[in-house]
Formats: sequence, C-alpha cells, structure tokens
Amino acid sequence: MNSTTYRLIYAALGLALIAVAGFAIALNPSGNEAELPDPVERVFPRPNDSVVRQTVIEVDLQVGYELTLFVDGIRIAPGEIDIQAGTNLHVWQPAPGRFLEDWAPGPHEIRIEWQRTTGLPDPGSFSWTFRVQ
Repeated sequence: MNSTTYRLIYAALGLALIAVAGFAIALNPSGNEAELPDPVERVFPRPNDSVVRQTVIEVDLQVGYELTLFVDGIRIAPGEIDIQAGTNLHVWQPAPGRFLEDWAPGPHEIRIEWQRTTGLPDPGSFSWTFRVQ
C-alpha cells in the first residue's frame, strides 16, 4: 500500500467517526429534565420519551393528593388505576376490555389533574406527550 491509500483510509475512518458522533447527538435526548409541578414527584414515561407498547403510565404524587387521569383526552375510570396508598403512586396501562386495549404506535397525550384531599384546596393539572415505537 502506498501513502495515498493510507490517507484515504484515515479520511474515511475520520468521516465515519464524525458521522457516528453526529447521529449520537441528534438521536440522544437533550438531557434537560422536564419541570414537574410541585405535587408531582415523578411521571413515567417522561415527557417526549419513546417507549415500547407494553409501557405503563406511572404518576407519583405527594401523599395527600388525589389524581384524575386522562389518556388521549379520555378520562380513565378510577377503578382502573392501581394506587399504592403509602407512596401515592398511581399506575395504569391499556388492557383488554378498557377503552384502550394496547398502545398504538405514535404520539399519546397524558393529562393529570390533582386535588388536595385535606387542608386548603390546591388543584392543578399537568400534560405531556410521549411516543410509542
């Protein structure tokens, strides 16, 4: 091999490295966590996440708040939401017999509304979207 061949190989490797770094930056989330309202401790999937079809919705509220959940504009019946009383974690997922039997690929909007169960009223709401692969 002559020196020109080595230069072409090094140039091609350099361009491949730049392309890999560019794709990693373009496809990786920005790393900026969405700002959640005060009573909301955690949500999953997070805003703008891409998830698989088996995903469950999790909303962790501070103790002392009750939740109303809307998925794609439809209010979820309270009996369909599993609640861990000690931590106030609310979990819901599509299932046979529910308005949504499984997640369709594409974007989905989640809206939550909350109300304090004791003390002074503290209503609020928060919306976000995620994408199912």
